[in-house]
Amino acid sequence: MAIPRQLPNAITVARIPLAVVFFVLLLVGGTYGLADLTVRWIAAVLFIVAISTDWVDGYLARRYDIVSDFGKLWDPIADKLLTGAGFVGLAILGEVSWWIVVIILVREWGITIHRLVVASEHVVAAAWMGKIKTAFQGVALGWALLPLHVFIGLAPWTVVTTVLMVIVLVLTVVSGIDYIVAQVRGARQSR
Repeated sequence: MAIPRQLPNAITVARIPLAVVFFVLLLVGGTYGLADLTVRWIAAVLFIVAISTDWVDGYLARRYDIVSDFGKLWDPIADKLLTGAGFVGLAILGEVSWWIVVIILVREWGITIHRLVVASEHVVAAAWMGKIKTAFQGVALGWALLPLHVFIGLAPWTVVTTVLMVIVLVLTVVSGIDYIVAQVRGARQSR
């Protein structure tokens, strides 16, 4: 069975408008979903569906041998827009500390900008450490976005959210260091 060659790329690109819609819904739902719990649930589910497409597009591209330079470049950008919308939205709502979000965003966008700068020379595909980081960001954000505090209480939900965000912060920094080391090694080998 064949699939359209551009399907994985279309799925990747679809994450970009989904990120915008998700961000707006998250803010409309308000802190902890107190302004509108239903909208918060919708925002959380939309995020989970959108972040899941990261696995789908990659799987399809590899399975049908239609991996493209476009996908290698835009997949991480779409991921950063979606996860960035989640982190910034949660910080705006006061649910996650800004300092954590700033460190994560500096790493995410610093590496993304580097990818864009070197794209004319070569495409930098995501490394396994970056993929683990992205997956864990998705899990942690999914937890933080779902208004599960209505079932388990705000205090336990906040503790779990904080622990998950610290783990995300560590993985983000470590994967950033891994990326920089790999790029320096690659530059030395190409000389």
